[in-house]
Amino acid sequence: MLLEVHVEKKFADFACRFDFSVSSKKCGVFGPSGNGKSTLMHMISGLLEPDKGLIKLNGTVLYDKEKGINLPPEARRVGVVFQHALLFPHMSVKKNLHYGLKRVTAAEHSINPDQLIRVLQLGGLLDRRVSKLSGGERQRVALGRTILACPHLILLDEPLTGLDHRLKYQIIPDLKRVFAEFSIPLLFISHSLQEMRMMTDEVLVLEDGKVSNHIATEDLARTRLGSGGRGYTNLVDLERPEDTGRLLRYWMGNIPLMLLKTEDAAPGQFALNSRDILLFKKHPEATSARNMLSCVVRKTYQTDWLSGVELDCQGHTLIAEIVPQSLEELDIRPGSKVVAVFKASAFERLW
Repeated sequence: MLLEVHVEKKFADFACRFDFSVSSKKCGVFGPSGNGKSTLMHMISGLLEPDKGLIKLNGTVLYDKEKGINLPPEARRVGVVFQHALLFPHMSVKKNLHYGLKRVTAAEHSINPDQLIRVLQLGGLLDRRVSKLSGGERQRVALGRTILACPHLILLDEPLTGLDHRLKYQIIPDLKRVFAEFSIPLLFISHSLQEMRMMTDEVLVLEDGKVSNHIATEDLARTRLGSGGRGYTNLVDLERPEDTGRLLRYWMGNIPLMLLKTEDAAPGQFALNSRDILLFKKHPEATSARNMLSCVVRKTYQTDWLSGVELDCQGHTLIAEIVPQSLEELDIRPGSKVVAVFKASAFERLW
């Protein structure tokens, strides 16, 4: 996928000027409200005409002011999934899904509807009215309808905003699964850095109607170490849960980790806050924490009031945040051997 955008748009009190190209299949558009994210999405999809410039997708000109080209939305092969799933309330789930098929010719059908329904886990919902669906189910139906139109690019405009914590992390695996299964490029638009990290590989950072940075998603997250009250979130994939009596033993690769027992003891992705990780130069003789990992320091990151420490834990990366005084007193530097210690209660299941 190659998306090229060189456009300008002026409003009464705001002006946008976007100048970038994207080749990644999983790119984010990140920034707080009021910086042009929705304006950019609407111009790419054809819902808003720029004042001037050029938009190309895979070599096809979608908009060219000088040449008088402005393809209508239905001709651009760009799908949009909005924050509020805009489904047809008078139709069943099945009819909503099949509406996407009607938007392309039979020769352009490249996605098997039955396969998509299986991947999105919609088989049990096909005869249900959309008014009877949960927020997460509605978003899965909206995504399925868009994908069945066989787009060359999908724009997801804040698709998780408005969903509660539980529903949000239920739908993220479905989103990841379907885009991996059908290899469809996406632009994921959000103001949530954590959502960006779970859905994208690189990010366009928008500020004041311009792209201020085009950066790898993880690099963006690490540039913000110490910039908020919550700290950096390590996203940890854990497998093979085992009941040890009072705790659960999970595995991060070949590393055993102890977690609190929960009702949903299953493999998944967990959050571990960087500020919940304590660093020791030697293995502590006694501690109430259940997890102690021998690690090697890869690098350190300096911030205004904290220091980030990137750890290599048998090939797995963890980031810890400590005060600069501790970094100096423990003489932590690249190549140092440390022990990372954290409690069984420090993990939060995401999905």
